[in-house]
Amino acid sequence: MKAMVLAAGRGNRLRPLTNTCPKPMLPVGGKPLLEHVVRLLAKHGFDQLVVNLHHLPEQIEDYFGDGRRWGVRIHYALETTLLGTAGSVRRQAGFFDEPFLVYYGDNLTNMDLGDFWQAHRAAGEIASMGLHREDDPCRSGIVRLDARSRVVEFIEKPRPEQVFPDFQINCGIYALAPGIFAWIPEGDPCDLGAQVFPGLLAGGQSIYGHPMRGHLLASDTPERYAAARARIDAGLFDLP
Repeated sequence: MKAMVLAAGRGNRLRPLTNTCPKPMLPVGGKPLLEHVVRLLAKHGFDQLVVNLHHLPEQIEDYFGDGRRWGVRIHYALETTLLGTAGSVRRQAGFFDEPFLVYYGDNLTNMDLGDFWQAHRAAGEIASMGLHREDDPCRSGIVRLDARSRVVEFIEKPRPEQVFPDFQINCGIYALAPGIFAWIPEGDPCDLGAQVFPGLLAGGQSIYGHPMRGHLLASDTPERYAAARARIDAGLFDLP
């Protein structure tokens, strides 16, 4: 099965840590963050991976090589200009000729990706979004589902007055069908949450929302990175 790991961000909010180290290579639990992601994907059967690169790409390529050490095959996609989450995916349209997973490379989770994948295949939609609950809805995308678990409202990083009571949070874990490429402009920077998913809904397409059990640790700010490390070091989060 195929998956794309979004790992090209500069990590500006984590400076100075990322001045000499790409964000996916920051240590968590004694290993680079990206190694935990690769292990998680391999555990759930995703063995053909695309990892997009931008900032200090040679550090990632030198560490992971072709991925065989982890039982996967890693293909690298260097971006000289950042293309955004959707633009990065669109660039790999030739590789993703079957349904595939997209995973944000600065997150760690112990959620069941296999269960999510099977639910996506059963739903038969062009896109599925992993969802969870957390206390701060304004730092991510929020979703409202109908009785059939289809997304009826999606707001990326809402203002406090935009938050509705029954919200769920976008995990940054997606399952997509190749048909998604028709909704992403080729060659231009584009974002899945801010542009593509709202465009799908406006165009009458269905997005399946799958509430996932487990925990998600973000590491995209100094505070979240420190909290993730502390939780793992204390044995409060099981790594793959």
